[in-house]
Amino acid sequence: MRGMTLANSKIFNMDLGPLNPVWAELILGFVVFFLTFFFMAKVILPKIKRTLDEREDATEGATGRADDLRAEAADIRAQYEAELAEARHEAARIRSKAVEEGSAAIAAARAEGQAERDGILAEGTAKITAEREAAERELNADVDAWAHALAGRIVGEPVGADRA
Repeated sequence: MRGMTLANSKIFNMDLGPLNPVWAELILGFVVFFLTFFFMAKVILPKIKRTLDEREDATEGATGRADDLRAEAADIRAQYEAELAEARHEAARIRSKAVEEGSAAIAAARAEGQAERDGILAEGTAKITAEREAAERELNADVDAWAHALAGRIVGEPVGADRA
């Protein structure tokens, strides 16, 4: 070991003790370093970069798609709210029209019922009047006969038309 140290000390013209480099180890270290660096630069790092780019693209793409979906959802919601407002307006119009038609139908039914009631009352009044007149005629004819009969009983002899 001492021999190596002396050989190495001639390179740097000083004695560094255990820190003196050995040429064979130094060259081997540089070769292994450059092979490792080359392998990392050409094989491992491109794969890592590609994976990172894919992840970033997926993240950016997902964010972009999410923004697109939010915008589309906002458009659909606005359209839905417009259709809902239009449907509410249409429903209010239909309700108003139904109320008007219902009121008109009720008024028409009321007028028809009133006319029918008036007709029934007029018919009933006419029928009652006719029946009363018929009853009065019958009673008048009978009353005359009963009055004569009663007067004849009271007086004791026939009175009026029964005298003959």
